[in-house]
Amino acid sequence: MTVINGPLRDRERTIVGSVLQATLVDLLDLSLVAKQAHWNLYGPGFRSIHLQLDEVAIAARDYADTVAERAAALGVSPDGRAGTVAATSGVPDFPAGWTKDVDVVEALVRTFAAVIERVRGRIEEAGAADAVTQDLLIGLTADLEKHSWMFQAENAVGTVKAVNGGLRSGVVAAAPRPSSVRVARGNLLDW
Repeated sequence: MTVINGPLRDRERTIVGSVLQATLVDLLDLSLVAKQAHWNLYGPGFRSIHLQLDEVAIAARDYADTVAERAAALGVSPDGRAGTVAATSGVPDFPAGWTKDVDVVEALVRTFAAVIERVRGRIEEAGAADAVTQDLLIGLTADLEKHSWMFQAENAVGTVKAVNGGLRSGVVAAAPRPSSVRVARGNLLDW
């Protein structure tokens, strides 16, 4: 029984409902991973990463709310119950117990990669049924990729140099200290 009648036909509503439900559980799980990491983090990077994890948890909950409300507006009942999230999320498990700052960052980078891959995989499917939902997923993906970049920068090891107008990466033994970072040509970092 559909209580809310959205603008989509049954076939499109079914497709979009599936896409939104899968995205909802991934986002709810991402928010839980961020809080688990937030509570169990230790190490020299504690303060900045602790605050960054709060930002991720808040953003993931906000994204989840937007996705769930989109589903409801289309006549699809969203399911964010703990059992549903546990049974259907594609987010990698976060370890129990105290976790060193560098390990938290590595785990969050993996988590973001998994969520981004899953959401990106749903964009085309959503677009075939509803351009508005596709647009929502595109914006969500851009925000997730921004958070991913910020976590990747926490443990960055390598070089980034301008090469004929492009970028080239290499590997060095350890991440540089902030005092060794300098700006090259006003916009690219040269380690």
